[in-house]
Amino acid sequence: MQMMRAWKNSVAAMALGLTMFGSLAAAEAEPLRVAFGDIATVETLHLLIAFERAKEAGLDLEVTYLKSEDIAAQAVVGGQADVGVGGPYALIQKVKAPIRMFMQLSTLQMYPVVNGEAYKGWKDLDGQEVAVHSRGSGTEAIMRLAAEKNGIAYSNISYIPGSEVRTGALLQGNVKATIVDASGKRILEEQAPGKFVYLPLDDISATDEALFANTDYLDAHPEEVAMLVEAIVKTWREVAADPKSVAVLREKYKLLPDASPEMVAEIEPYFTEAAKNGMPLNGGGADAAKDDFDFYTVSGSLQGKPEELKVEDFWEFKPLEAALQKLGKS
Repeated sequence: MQMMRAWKNSVAAMALGLTMFGSLAAAEAEPLRVAFGDIATVETLHLLIAFERAKEAGLDLEVTYLKSEDIAAQAVVGGQADVGVGGPYALIQKVKAPIRMFMQLSTLQMYPVVNGEAYKGWKDLDGQEVAVHSRGSGTEAIMRLAAEKNGIAYSNISYIPGSEVRTGALLQGNVKATIVDASGKRILEEQAPGKFVYLPLDDISATDEALFANTDYLDAHPEEVAMLVEAIVKTWREVAADPKSVAVLREKYKLLPDASPEMVAEIEPYFTEAAKNGMPLNGGGADAAKDDFDFYTVSGSLQGKPEELKVEDFWEFKPLEAALQKLGKS
């Protein structure tokens, strides 16, 4: 009887061990889930390429496209995603969200633009509506800062994700004042020369988009995150050295299969200009974070004095440092 009881206990322990092992294996098998608060467009092609390269390197990666950066950030905070794309400074500071940015993807290279038939300058936008990418984004920060410097107040700020979408809305007459990237600017100049006015803007050095993650995920999965960072840094450097490579790699990985001929034709000039303007080839780092403090405190997205803000309250650079140890600094 005692032997039978011991055998049952042994079987039960083995079953429990197998269950725990199965759960652990399932946990280990879970992919790194990226929440992308934007649509896949020409301007994000290099990031899509980097995702494919990370998969080639052995990273189990799953990307979900969401309506906005706000929703992407909420998915990361709520545990529905592991990594998000955006710049959640306000969310980290105001809500004390347990997330940290860990790699700068791009800096602000944007162009405020208005329909010349309605407006001519910043003063004309007093009491008018403008459209930006998303709440808390760099585009919103630029437009708010410009309003402050020009002594005006908008009647409303609407959120339209995607520079290409905002560009199309301008051409269709659905919006009359917004902010676009270099690709959007070229499209407007080509399709409606002379119709739109680009408003003057001071030089800006600040993060447009970054990768961010829950702090628990960063602590538990340093190797996976470093693999993702490494793939992105490699891709950024290749694009900076040869912007033509993006079109070739798009075909290799079968990305944006439904892109129109006009979109395809825009790939090389867009990334040529991005390379010329300067891409973050080392993932940003502490110096970039301090530049952000200067910009986002003036624009109102961050509260406090720049010199009193702490980099570690917003950023975690261990994955970036691990990737740069392997790749070296550019």
